[in-house]
Amino acid sequence: MTIHFDCTQCGKCCHNLRLTLSVDEAITWAGRGHAVQILAEALPWPADPEPETPQSVYDKARSFPGTSGDIPVRIAIALVAYHDGPCPHLQPDMRCGNYEARPRICRIYPLERRPLTAWTPQDRLCPPEAWDDDLPVLVRDGEIADPEAVSIIEAHRRVALEDVPDLAAACEALGVDKAAFANEGLAVHAPDPLLLAETLQSVRDSARCPTAARSWTILTNRGQTLSLLQQAGCLAELVTQGPDYLGSFADEA
Repeated sequence: MTIHFDCTQCGKCCHNLRLTLSVDEAITWAGRGHAVQILAEALPWPADPEPETPQSVYDKARSFPGTSGDIPVRIAIALVAYHDGPCPHLQPDMRCGNYEARPRICRIYPLERRPLTAWTPQDRLCPPEAWDDDLPVLVRDGEIADPEAVSIIEAHRRVALEDVPDLAAACEALGVDKAAFANEGLAVHAPDPLLLAETLQSVRDSARCPTAARSWTILTNRGQTLSLLQQAGCLAELVTQGPDYLGSFADEA
């Protein structure tokens, strides 16, 4: 399958979004006073799966060890630039006022940032005319056509894994210890932007190592999941959808 694409500057991808940032990008973004959230999810991990799969290898690489009650878990953290409404850099003509220094996630859109994840044009916010067959080729037979885009995606994915120790240390320094049950939602932490930037910079400068296997509380908005987690010996809480929890499912008592 061949996918054609060219940006129409509709601005849809610059509104009401959470943009995945590296630690260095988050330091810059939050250092300007812009909101950066910490999204956390917990993957129960009693032992490495056998045999390993590409997904399990990736899940381990993108996470760090912790505990929840009696259960070993792995914690996956993402830093995201959050804006309700237009991006603070979006100009009235829908051009980017931060174009030369924009994060990698903006540079690769509409391509997929995560490995092992399929996508289609229907998954993206771009209008139909952005995908006309007379536009430049974006993907051909599953391969990205633009070498520069390939390079940026590779850098984005590599840095995301390299940042994991710093994310673990930053969570410890900030007292972040709640994560959503993986594949059901994301726990949202919203520290003061300048405090976050200062903490991330301190962690980066000092090469601080986190305490091994900190205790985490697992959040879910599904009663049945809560019961299963508690029966397994996890520390778990029932929550509802809102600013502190992004659920993939409706709230269930």
